[in-house]
Amino acid sequence: MPRAQEPHPEGGPGSPEGRLLKHAADLKRFSRRNFLIGAGAASLLATDMFFTRHVQEERRTNKILVVGDDFAESYYPHASWILFPGYKTSWEEAQWILNSLRGALRQRGQLAAVGYSNEGLDIDQIVIAVIEHVRAKQLTKLYFYGHSFGGMVATQVAARLRELHGVEVEFILLDSSPYSKFDVLDQSWFEGVVVLYEGGFRVPTVLRGGYELGERLLHKDERTWRQVVDQSMEQLSPIAPSSVLIQSESAYIYHFDATRFAGKLGATRMAFIGNPRDGTVNYETARESWAQNFPANMVSNDRRTDDALPAHASPQWNPFVYRPVLQELQDEIFPLPSGGGKMTPF
Repeated sequence: MPRAQEPHPEGGPGSPEGRLLKHAADLKRFSRRNFLIGAGAASLLATDMFFTRHVQEERRTNKILVVGDDFAESYYPHASWILFPGYKTSWEEAQWILNSLRGALRQRGQLAAVGYSNEGLDIDQIVIAVIEHVRAKQLTKLYFYGHSFGGMVATQVAARLRELHGVEVEFILLDSSPYSKFDVLDQSWFEGVVVLYEGGFRVPTVLRGGYELGERLLHKDERTWRQVVDQSMEQLSPIAPSSVLIQSESAYIYHFDATRFAGKLGATRMAFIGNPRDGTVNYETARESWAQNFPANMVSNDRRTDDALPAHASPQWNPFVYRPVLQELQDEIFPLPSGGGKMTPF
């Protein structure tokens, strides 16, 4: 006969009460662990949402982003470079560009960049931001750096400053800047963005990932895989330009007419630099068009950034390619006083 099972002591490990207590203890540990994980995730999400909201609120207006440099501020208290960033360039990347070129640009002026508003590109508001900065800093010499399509913006802003405020820009550098929409190589993609924007459609943030990655893969020959990933992820971060700003930039390029500003820049000198391997902007047509339509202002259009990768307007990725080019241009167009040689902070 099978031996009868001995009863478990009341409250022992094998008793119903014991099993219930063990289950309760396991449940308590499980719940505490998940609670802590959930609380941590919620805190991170709340922090990210707060940071994103703070960034978006801050970038509702145009802002002049000053990159401090003691040497430039000491030697050139009334002169400044102002960078007009290119397509999809965030405030942080604009400052990165200036820091990458600091060694060359600081030889003629202080460093600042225009941070475009996430509400959309508005030239009138940019002109206001620039003139307020000029007056606050008591600047008398302005050097504009037009990064990609920023060359279009720099040209229009220079013409407006002269017309409305009597302020003449000394120099506009066009870094791979298209002269018109016809210099943009991917016309079908470009026109599609503009049609959607002017039809009232705004690209949702959730679609940005595939959109950004696809665009960079299209020009993979200009980038390393690391740059493809880095640039795509940057456009998905809270600091990235808004979809509205990007679409308004596309519309600006599409409708830009440089002939409106030809003959309206006074004594402003201009120079075009670029890369014949550029897969975004047609180097030859852009270079020739700027030179032909601004003959009184264009002083140089033959300096190239051949070894840059990506090939299109990439000083932040290739400072050692860009710095010598910029230094040569400045020495040729704005030579420093003879006798003391180049000034250095050392």
